[in-house]
Amino acid sequence: MLSESLLFLILLLVIGFIAKNSSLMIAIGVLILLKIVGLEAKTFSYIQSKGINWGVTLITIAVLAPIASGEIGFKDLTASFKSPYAWIALISGILVALLAKGGVKLLADDPQITTALVLGTILSVSLFKGVAVGPLIGAGIAYTAMKIIGFFS
Repeated sequence: MLSESLLFLILLLVIGFIAKNSSLMIAIGVLILLKIVGLEAKTFSYIQSKGINWGVTLITIAVLAPIASGEIGFKDLTASFKSPYAWIALISGILVALLAKGGVKLLADDPQITTALVLGTILSVSLFKGVAVGPLIGAGIAYTAMKIIGFFS
């Protein structure tokens, strides 16, 4: 029999297919497979507690790959600081990392918010041709907005 959680995952899989979001489809496929095989009890809580750290590690590897390959070196680093756009990029990188930090806290404190964040990402990709950067930055923005609203309430 299909459980509510499996039906929900299948619905998200269909939306991911319509939106052509391969990352979402792969993630849902893995979760459905674990559920069907019966490994959900052993794996889901572990994935929930460690998954964001794994994702951040993979993203960091991808960002550092051009340095490891020699595509980017010290010459490029020093040259970049001569450009005002590089300074904007540097500040943006700092701000995004700080937003993501708040997102990790929000997702840890309120994992139910993930559903709304994923839905927002799916809607943006499918309706506005947005790019799915995942719920972490969305959670960071939401966390920041919540703190600002809390400050004025």
